[in-house]
Order: sequence, then structure tokens, then C-alpha cells
Amino acid sequence: MSPPAKDYLSQQMSEQEYLDSEPYSDVKREYIDGYVYAMAGARVAHNRITGNVFSALNVHLKGKPCQAYMSDMKVKVGKKYFYPDTTVDCSNLADSSTFTETPRLIVEVLSKSTRRMDETTKRMAYMQIETLQEYILIEQDFVKVEVIRRRVGWLPEHYYLGDTVHIESIGLMLSVEDIYDRIQNEDVTDWLNKKAREAQQEQPMS
Repeated sequence: MSPPAKDYLSQQMSEQEYLDSEPYSDVKREYIDGYVYAMAGARVAHNRITGNVFSALNVHLKGKPCQAYMSDMKVKVGKKYFYPDTTVDCSNLADSSTFTETPRLIVEVLSKSTRRMDETTKRMAYMQIETLQEYILIEQDFVKVEVIRRRVGWLPEHYYLGDTVHIESIGLMLSVEDIYDRIQNEDVTDWLNKKAREAQQEQPMS
């Protein structure tokens, strides 16, 4: 099948033009009310955090109705299409699906270039999804995990190294340390050094 004749890197297009052209785009593009926005490539830290979270979700959900999806699965909200870093959907999507309108959980890993969009436009859009129970935002350059839950009126809760995040929507306990496994930012380095000193102090004197 040949790609559409339309310029699929155009900044403005109809919803159908976006859906038709997205498979042929060299970069992922999100769609917001008639405009497309190219997504910047992710750093290693971003991919590691996303991989850590997706792996934990995928193992936990094996054999259960819900399924975790990585960043190639779009989420549709009205006339907006986003590519979350990780999504959990429980609606038994068809193999041919390219987006979901019924996520239960959405996870975004924040960076300087994405923070404003993730904390404002996407947050407001995601909160309109009837099936969504939790939205998790994870910093990549320092350690902070923010969870907002429908159950408590979308009020934020924050977690740091030493804490365990209860992902209520799927019944998973996930430590912040596991989320940041192999990440090399200053917070993680200080935490690991502290743990190493404590372990050394607990060793019996020979």
C-alpha cells in the first residue's frame, strides 16, 4: 500500500488525515484539536524507566484480563491522540487496534521537553476518560513519582526512594527503587551509596 499523497509532516490536518498518515510518518506525532506535534526522541534514562515499569506491569498482568502496552499505543480523548509511555487497558482490544479510548492506567516519564505537556494538557485530557483510574508521572532527571487517582478526586500523592507505590487500579505494589533500576542520576547514586554504607556497617566484625 502506498503512503498518502498528503504531506504527513504538515502541522495542521483533519483527524482522519492524521490517522491515515501516521503509519507512514518517520516520527511519532501526537494530535491535538487539528494540529500535529512531532515527538522528540527519548534518552536512555527515559527508555530504562519506561522499560522497568512496563516489565513490572506485564509480569503482574500475565493471565489477567488487563494488558500493558508500550509507547506505540495511542490514547484517544475526544479529538486528541497521545502516545503515553505505558498504558494499561482492560477492554480486550483487537489485534488491529492502533489506539484505545478505555485505558485504566497511564504512565508518563517526564523530561524537560515534555513536562509542561504531561502536567497540563495531557493531565486535563486524561482526567476526562471515564475508565481511567490512575495517572502516574515519573521524573527521569531526579527521583519523584507522582500518582493522581480518581478515587481521591485526582489529588496528587508523591513517592521517593525507599517508598513503595501502590498501583491500585491493577493491584500492584512497585518500589520506587525498582522503577529507577539502573538509572544514574544524582538521587539514585546517593541512595545506592547510602545503602552500601549501611550494609557495610551491618557486617559483623571479624
